[in-house]
This record gives sequence, structure tokens and C-alpha cells, in this order.
Amino acid sequence: MGNKQEELETCVCLQGYDLIGITEMWWDSSCDWSVGMEGYRLFRKDRQGRRGGGIALYVHDQLECMELHLGMEEEPTKSLWVRIKGRAGDIIAGVCYRPPDQGDRADEALYRQIGAASHSQALVLMGDFNHPDICWRDNAAERKQSRKFLECVDDNFLLQVIEEPTRRGAMLDLVLTNKEGLVGDVKLKGSLGRSDHKMVEFRILRAARRALSKLTTLDLRRADFGLLRDLLGRIPWDKALEGRGAQDSWLIFKGHLLQAQERCIPTKRKSSKNTKRPPWMNKELLGKVKQKKEAYRGWKQGQVAWEEYREPVRAARDQVGKAKALIEISLARDVKGNKKSFYRYVSEKRRTRENVGPPPE
Repeated sequence: MGNKQEELETCVCLQGYDLIGITEMWWDSSCDWSVGMEGYRLFRKDRQGRRGGGIALYVHDQLECMELHLGMEEEPTKSLWVRIKGRAGDIIAGVCYRPPDQGDRADEALYRQIGAASHSQALVLMGDFNHPDICWRDNAAERKQSRKFLECVDDNFLLQVIEEPTRRGAMLDLVLTNKEGLVGDVKLKGSLGRSDHKMVEFRILRAARRALSKLTTLDLRRADFGLLRDLLGRIPWDKALEGRGAQDSWLIFKGHLLQAQERCIPTKRKSSKNTKRPPWMNKELLGKVKQKKEAYRGWKQGQVAWEEYREPVRAARDQVGKAKALIEISLARDVKGNKKSFYRYVSEKRRTRENVGPPPE
């Protein structure tokens, strides 16, 4: 992701996405500490032997999900599959990157994976397939490999929902589904960072099963602190603690405090609905990203010149990157005096998900 990671996190805070698919990443093991996002599980597959071409899928913590390994014994492909529990049946979400020079064997392995995934009740496959010669309106293509891909789409009864070019006049990025009406409200957004691909935003029109937190926490907003002080103030502490050692005194104090707390402070179920903002994010940065989105909308509608659109794009990219760099420099500089903040920041960036499930039935 490089220069795009910070802007991605800002967009996530603004939009609150449930799923985020990414292709053509340049991640490797040296990026492990920096790619996690608060409130999301990360599934990733880095490209082996060379830079670029990796894929990833962020899934919101509230969604019950597990990774599927399809075609593990076949030619390796740049594809990733995750099963998400749904109220009316599970959803298979896939991310794929097909390099322009991919050979026939890898293509056939990918097609078999798509065929296996398409047997599920609901499939959403997104990614960069690099078939610029396909005319989706006529369901035709010039190159043999592209025609093979169309055959795979037709054989598995898949629908392709993107209707506009996603990179320099070509429709490289696609969203495929096996159920009509499952994917809707498809929109192309501006690019992320210096990418020359447009972001694709869409809705999956089926309710997913969200995990309910079993953890409870104190609801301090509804606490009666006046009553708490009054209850603790009525206890004759000198008499209650007289002749007691440190441990016994602590247990007596703790017991009275918990009794008063139970009467004065209600509890609530802990929720992860709202993703916590990164420490470097503020209202000014969110405003810059909003200005960029508005400028892109104006440029797309012909109301804003390209030069006017480029300025808010640069401003958003530069300020987001600068803000993150400053907070990380500050954490590194103060690590001796504030180790807890430093290691909490690093641990949040390292979160990934590595569970394996069976292929779809």
C-alpha cells in the first residue's frame, strides 16, 4: 500500500466499510507491523518471489468469518476467499489479482476456484482481472485468454456489475456475483494515494450475522457519583480497618467499593460498532478527504477542471501522510517514558487473521 495506507484508514473512518478488498499490494514480512486496522481482521496473501501483486481483505470485527483455502494442491493463484456468516445463508467474499502475463495453467486453476466458490448460495468476487479487451455489453473479447474468462463467467452463471472504466479508459477491476440483486449501489470513487485505479464502492444487499459481544463494561455516563460518594462516606473506615494488615484492608475496601459500584453504576454490553480512529487522525484530515471526494464528484460531472481536482487530491494525500509520520516520530521519541502507548500502537497494526475452513459445499 505504501503511501495509500493512511488515506485508506481515513476513508474507513468516514465510510465505516464492512469489507475492504485490495489488489496489487507491495507488502511482505517487513510490513507486518503496519498493516492492521483497528476494528478489522486482515486476511492477506503476499506475492512470493517478487514485489507487487499481493491481495488482502479487511473484514469488520463484528462479522463472523473464516478463510477458505480453495485449490491448495493446484497451481498457486493470487486469490483469497472468506466465508461470512449471514442470517439467510453464508456469503463467500473473494479477492483476486490476475497479472497481465499470467499463464494458462494459473488461469485454469483460478477458474476451478471460481467454480467451487460459485456453488455457494451467495458469492461476491472483486479484483483486478486485467482483461481490457472484454466488451461486457456484447459479452465478447479479442484475446483467447479473455474469451476463456468469459466462458468461466458464463459457465458459473456469474453477473458482472461494473459498467465504467476503472483505469485509463479500461475496465480492469470487476465485481462478480452469482445472485441477481445481491450487489447494488455500485459507484466509482477517486483514486487512493497515487494509484491510477479508481476505487469501487458497492453494497452487498444481504444481512450478515454480526457477532454480539459478551463483554460488559461500566456505563459511566449513567452513573450516580453523588450516591457513590455518599455510600462510601457513611462507612467508618477507621473502625473497619483497625488492626488490619495491608492485604486485609484492601479486600475490605474493595468489597465495599464493589457493593457501592453495583448500586450506583449500571453496566452495558461492550460494542465494537464504531471503529476507533487512529491516534493521528483528526477533524481537519477528515475534512481534507471529504473535499477530495467532493472534487472528484464535481470533476466526474464536468463541473470541475482536472487541475482543480488535482489540488485537493495532493493536499489530502500529503497531510494524511504527514500527520501519521509526526505521531509515529513522537511515539518513537518518547518510547522510554511511554512504552505502553508505543507498544499498543504497534500491536494494533500487527493484527491479522489466519484461520482455515473447509471449502464451500
